[in-house]
Amino acid sequence: MNQAVLEAIRKRRSIREFTGAEIEAGKLRAIVEAGMWAPSGLNNQPWRFVTIRDAAVREQVAQQTHYGHIVRAAAALIAVYLDKNDMYDDVKDYQSAGACIQNMLLAAEALELGGVWLGQILKNKAMVNRILDLGDNLDLMAVIALGFPLHHNQKSTRKGIDKLLVKQL
Repeated sequence: MNQAVLEAIRKRRSIREFTGAEIEAGKLRAIVEAGMWAPSGLNNQPWRFVTIRDAAVREQVAQQTHYGHIVRAAAALIAVYLDKNDMYDDVKDYQSAGACIQNMLLAAEALELGGVWLGQILKNKAMVNRILDLGDNLDLMAVIALGFPLHHNQKSTRKGIDKLLVKQL
């Protein structure tokens, strides 16, 4: 059995410090394509994406979050949206956005990039839409900051499975 996916899941960490090296457009495209393959109810695929490499636009986005230093350090951003016109069930569509974002983070790991899912920026999502010149039909779910990791010394722990597995029938 190939364990590559399981290894990537366990190895992936939220990366917040980057080298400053540019990310080629093909890698950003591959990350978006990984997101596109996430499951969605009725296969409605309600997600939409904006890739941002332009430094001036990244700076404007950075000003919309408490974590602006991460946005400024990143080589690129991917803003992940749901198109309200293509949604059919809020819960299912929000869940599919989470699956999409997780696919993208795992793709970044596979491409030897680092990424972090930024959610605090949602407090200013209307302003982010204005900066990116997007309509109200697009609902911001997250901004993913991406770059080449400055280091790999992030540590993480998880609760034991016995604490989380409620019942086995």
